[in-house]
Amino acid sequence: MLLKEKLKQINFSPSESEVIRFLQANETTLADRTIQQIAATCYVHPSTLIRIAKKMGFHGWVDFRDAFIAETEYLQGNFQEVDANLPFSENEGIMTIANRIAALERMTIQDTLSLLLHDDLQQAKQLLLRANKIVLFSSDTNTLIAQSFKLKMNRIKQEVTIVPTSGESYYDAYNCQPENCAILISYTGENQMMLRTAEILKEKNVPILSLTSIGESSLSTASDVVLRLTTRERLYSKISSFTINTSISYLLDVLYSCVFAEHYRENLDYLIEVGQKVDTRQISSSIMKEELFTDAIEDGD
Repeated sequence: MLLKEKLKQINFSPSESEVIRFLQANETTLADRTIQQIAATCYVHPSTLIRIAKKMGFHGWVDFRDAFIAETEYLQGNFQEVDANLPFSENEGIMTIANRIAALERMTIQDTLSLLLHDDLQQAKQLLLRANKIVLFSSDTNTLIAQSFKLKMNRIKQEVTIVPTSGESYYDAYNCQPENCAILISYTGENQMMLRTAEILKEKNVPILSLTSIGESSLSTASDVVLRLTTRERLYSKISSFTINTSISYLLDVLYSCVFAEHYRENLDYLIEVGQKVDTRQISSSIMKEELFTDAIEDGD
């Protein structure tokens, strides 16, 4: 849940409500105002602002203010060029559509990157490296997207299994061990089967890495590490889940690349060695030839 949404659901006193109205009217200038200045403008005591922060689940006003500003900047950033839900209109030509989808994917990756924090990514990487098996729980289209991640990880000898969320997935969750790592993917963070799966994993002391939307959700609360998906799409009044799919794919590619980079030379040499033995595809362009690339690797040694 976004902070802006949570503000509407909490019962605030009249004086607190005055501060909330001020926040909503001055979103872009909050960073330049002290707690004393805001309190004076709203004719309230500074302690009123602290009470608001605590009702919102923060330790103090500065923590709440910074989170509120960050959320506002995110929602107002990127996605000015193309609508995530309706990226093209009814009468546009095919090349216009092609350009709009290209712009949408560029903005989605940039948007997802803006939500990616170094410490969170580092923790996620360590969870994957420590795990003797990675179990990925997802549903619907997300399961298809995850197949590429599974394939890439398996090729560098990192065991990944994918479990579509259903009643049977609870058994898979109970079969997990603390030495494993679970990846849970849910845009809303409120999928009931996913949340029950998370509960079971917590009971089994299995580390949970989740990919979910921004804001507070039941899944993010249950997770050890959270990586945020771009959060721009409505549930169903849209052409397709373009940005969600691209965001998931990008984050999984980032996770794979971080794991790969931990043993970069070993993994690259292994892929080339196996590829030379099993990849017998014919090529249609000199660009695809492997000899030059292989020689460059050998020369580097």
